[in-house]
Amino acid sequence: MDLQFSRHRRLRSSASMRALVRENHLKAEDFIYPLFIYEGENIRKEVSSMPGVFQVSMDNLQAEMEDIVAHGIKAVLLFGIPSEKDECGTQAFHDHGIVQEATRFIKEKYPDVLVVADTCLCEYTSHGHCGVVEGEKILNDQSLDLLVKTAIAQAKAGADIIAPSNMMDGFVAAIRAGLDEAGFTEIPIMSYAVKYASAFYGPFREAAEGAPQFGDRKTYQMDPANRMEAFREAESDVAEGADFLIVKPGMPYLDIVRDIKNNFKLPVVVYNVSGEYSMIKAAALNGWIDEKKTVLEMLYGMKRAGADLIITYAAKDAIRWLKEEE
Repeated sequence: MDLQFSRHRRLRSSASMRALVRENHLKAEDFIYPLFIYEGENIRKEVSSMPGVFQVSMDNLQAEMEDIVAHGIKAVLLFGIPSEKDECGTQAFHDHGIVQEATRFIKEKYPDVLVVADTCLCEYTSHGHCGVVEGEKILNDQSLDLLVKTAIAQAKAGADIIAPSNMMDGFVAAIRAGLDEAGFTEIPIMSYAVKYASAFYGPFREAAEGAPQFGDRKTYQMDPANRMEAFREAESDVAEGADFLIVKPGMPYLDIVRDIKNNFKLPVVVYNVSGEYSMIKAAALNGWIDEKKTVLEMLYGMKRAGADLIITYAAKDAIRWLKEEE
């Protein structure tokens, strides 16, 4: 037979051949590992909806950091769970707030680990929203003042990167101006530029104890049905001074990741969120899927879509599995 066709399988013939031509790679430096710092003592509590993820108090933070460093992780993202909450989220911007204390500890003991400080109010407010509330309305401009105070407090404590996640309009501009005025011109902003109002955040709200006490966050987070809105959000943040752009969640929004990668010249960060982590964990614990293969496939998909960095609760597992394949 005189057949003419391409033999693509030549480059898939063995594990070594597949590794040779692999287009995307995962390494420890690609991951940012989230930590939930709980104000109090003797706390290391597993999050029931996120097996393998723990809330830890300051007295248990060193053991957690030793494990993180041993895995080769170079950056952590800090969330705080304060012992007291109020209407304004005062503990978010207190000089001795839990994230500020954790930041000082990490930078003193592990100076080479980058501390990314989540800059939001929802874990600190009694109402669980990401800004100032009047009645049941979340006020935009009044919230900016508190977010700026939070970012400055985090920078003073030694945070390497400020990561505002609140989705208030103008939050990057306000925080950039505030940081610059306070003398922190060299601190970059990792903006949650494209953050959808997603059902995939459910387990996180248990971990961070920051669920809204009324309504939802749809007036400030994005509609999952929208694509062009993501361009507008990212364009604004770039113009206002963002240094990184986060897309959140990850798996349901890989088209958006590729859009952002193709249209902006900043590092793109994907947040592999709690619901994505938990549904894989649950299926694996039930024996329905192979956890290792599924997680790595998911993370490769995020890299392929354009992620330069991935925030993921699976970082430790992924690094261990990748080493096993070497």
